[in-house]
Amino acid sequence: MIGAPAGSTVETMLVRRTGRRQGATRPSQLFELTAEVEQLLSRAYVPFLSQLVEEFSGAMPPEKVEALLGRVGKSLAAALQVSPPVGNLETRVRAASALLNRELGALTHVERNGHFRIQGAGCPLAAVTGKHRAVCVAIEKLVAEVVGTGVRECCDRSGRPRCCFEIQGRAR
Repeated sequence: MIGAPAGSTVETMLVRRTGRRQGATRPSQLFELTAEVEQLLSRAYVPFLSQLVEEFSGAMPPEKVEALLGRVGKSLAAALQVSPPVGNLETRVRAASALLNRELGALTHVERNGHFRIQGAGCPLAAVTGKHRAVCVAIEKLVAEVVGTGVRECCDRSGRPRCCFEIQGRAR
């Protein structure tokens, strides 16, 4: 919401009033972007993340990079305050898909054909997943924390990358 009234409770404000401009002939208000919006508009994240993963990949063997980013995925679950898995497998898989959509900006849905698969229409980390499977492994570990069972990434990293996670366990 742009310019919410003072004292209102808005989940995410884009701008906030910071004061009045002095010396203006008419009353004029000053506004600034909120910190949340500045983060969303930053162009630094993609090149920084790309270079960081590139440095890891150049300094460590692939299995060490995957292990490191796997730990990142598990700790990301803690940072996102993922609750211990509850409900049946389908409920947990749907919760994992919803988490990816809500917290990471993914566009995923759950497919069910004898087993469960979380399939993405794209990838929120496409700038790095095309070159580095280990980034998909990080999200695989995040999904595993939510579903409480084994997960195998089956992401399409060619062209326009798309997320894909196969869940170990049968759909009933």
